[in-house]
Amino acid sequence: MTLRVLVVGGYGNFGSIICRYLIPMPGLQLVISGRDPHKLAAKVAALQAAGASACEGWCGDAMGAQWAPALKALGIDWVIHTGGPFQGQSYAVARGCIEAGVNYCDLADCRQFVGGIGALDAEARAAGVAILSGCSSVPTLSAAIIDEHRGRFARIERIEHGISSSAKMPGLSTIQGVLAYAGRPILQLKDGQPHSVIGWQGLTLRKMPRLGTRLVANVDVPDLDLFAERYGAHTLSFKAGAGLKVAGLANALLAQAVKLGLIRDPLPWAARLHRCGTWFEWLGDGLSALYIDVHGQGLDGQPLSMTAQLTATHDHGPEIPSCAAVAVVRKVLDGYVPAPGARASAGEVSLDEYLRAIDDPQHLQIQVSFSAAQG
Repeated sequence: MTLRVLVVGGYGNFGSIICRYLIPMPGLQLVISGRDPHKLAAKVAALQAAGASACEGWCGDAMGAQWAPALKALGIDWVIHTGGPFQGQSYAVARGCIEAGVNYCDLADCRQFVGGIGALDAEARAAGVAILSGCSSVPTLSAAIIDEHRGRFARIERIEHGISSSAKMPGLSTIQGVLAYAGRPILQLKDGQPHSVIGWQGLTLRKMPRLGTRLVANVDVPDLDLFAERYGAHTLSFKAGAGLKVAGLANALLAQAVKLGLIRDPLPWAARLHRCGTWFEWLGDGLSALYIDVHGQGLDGQPLSMTAQLTATHDHGPEIPSCAAVAVVRKVLDGYVPAPGARASAGEVSLDEYLRAIDDPQHLQIQVSFSAAQG
């Protein structure tokens, strides 16, 4: 049986990476969509030249009225939605998939978007389709890393994790997404109580193996809601930053200007900071990482801490968020049938399945260590 997969935004930054992984897969037929006919045609031609199977294109608006009819006409089985930013985006793409009876996953790391996907659960169950949100570094990979070692803990009390990217700039939509909450309050969890911090402030120097010292700041992610229930943690925080400290300082200054009311909307600044960031890419070391610190109680009743870090070299960091969706599709090709319903994708794939989907041990390595003393 052939699996027909459509990638929304297939010529974009993350979409291109996903398509590169999908096109050679046996038993898969790839379709990509976008609104720019010239970019779409060029990408289809490139994929056809590089892939083991044919690639098709659909030019149109995945949030428009023709979306669901197009899915039916094209015979699509799965949709991978890469068209961010997801901040403030509706669930039109997912609703169209439900209407067409098509399974869906997205790369959203927006807390509100991923957290609210459950509103579609009843419709998805009735249609018999899976609607998975957050097939990205967070919460899919972060949960997979914790799940891998969950059995060593009798109780998890505190989870502190984050991402430090390389200096290579992602797509503009990614920058727009992460700067949407600059200077805005973010609710974390501290000792079981909501704890408000300011987005892109709270600058911290984090010492990271191979990366040296990186500057990270408060960022809003779905994990801050999901992990309290999933792991019972009573303290949760997440920070992120870029490979160059000057980028972290620029984000913090923007956040302060928003907080003071000097700038009302940070989004117009996203294009400026994105453009400036490209000027300094050459100064980067090509290294990025996802880190996770878990503190709690071991099976012997004594304090136990875990530190995990997935490191990407040679600017391969974008492979990490991109390949959660690849892992899901590969699992489906192997016979996996996800339960119908709409939910966050945490727990949908294991760490081994995630890493096998990327299959690049030369550029991606994970280190995990345990200690008896809490940090």
